[in-house]
Amino acid sequence: MRALICGVSGQDGAYLARHLLGRGYEVYGTSRDAEVRSFGNLARLGIADQVATRSMASNDFRSVLQVLSRVDPDEIYSLAGQSSVGLSFEQPVETLESISLGTLKLLEAMRFLGKPMRLYSAGSGECFGDTGGARATEDTPFRPRSPYAVAKATAHWLVANYREAYGLHASTGILFNHESPLRSRRFVTSKIVAAACAIAGGSGERLALGNVEIHRDWGWAPEYVEAMWLMLQQPSAADYVIATGQAHSLGSFADAAFRHFGLDWREHVDSSPALFRPTDIDYSCGDASKAGHALGWRPSWAMPQVVQGMIAGLGA
Repeated sequence: MRALICGVSGQDGAYLARHLLGRGYEVYGTSRDAEVRSFGNLARLGIADQVATRSMASNDFRSVLQVLSRVDPDEIYSLAGQSSVGLSFEQPVETLESISLGTLKLLEAMRFLGKPMRLYSAGSGECFGDTGGARATEDTPFRPRSPYAVAKATAHWLVANYREAYGLHASTGILFNHESPLRSRRFVTSKIVAAACAIAGGSGERLALGNVEIHRDWGWAPEYVEAMWLMLQQPSAADYVIATGQAHSLGSFADAAFRHFGLDWREHVDSSPALFRPTDIDYSCGDASKAGHALGWRPSWAMPQVVQGMIAGLGA
């Protein structure tokens, strides 16, 4: 089997590459300019020399078509695009184009080539907006509250349309927050864990956070990439929510990280209004029952284990 991972340099791309290699796949990965990209996450996992990289510009249909034609993959994993909710408020055009148009061009290239390729598209629990204390399922209406969520919602419906109109085996994984030691420092979870480690080491710094009362459903990224693979092993394509079903506040996440070192997070953290988003989600939580029944996928790590795994991954 041959797989193409679009966006292989990111957290999910690297863990997915490792997962597929472990299953005997021939793995290709794309980046905008693979010739100069360091692929540090692949190196951290010790698999950089096992992934064949290709340059692909997701906003250029010719580039997408050429890569798909030359690699001729059995499975395509669409993980590329601007991935930060916060940054999407500053770069809404880049976010919309890289996610929604990038997905459209992959779908069009698949339709044009007419080969039996299967597509996984990375969706997001952000599309649901505030779930009001409930767990979102695949039937919960989308109410996106950021340019990032709007872009992911657009990509979701494009995948559904091409699946129904052209019979493509294309699935969207509606993934809620998932973390690991490979998570970029621009994400608040990584920022919290790194600060807790540094402060425990005597740095004396203070950590600035936005709204610590927001609640999120945090899972473990290496488990979530297995769900991506499982979706493409099904005889029929469908969309699945992937989540732990447990929501915790950002303050609770910080508490777990600092408590690992015997520290009280409130003594080291400041809540800064400057870090609040223009619109945010108070409560976000998912129900992965469908994935449990249809895919046999169930998470084993919830937020406390995720924090411990991130700290261990930093060697603290």
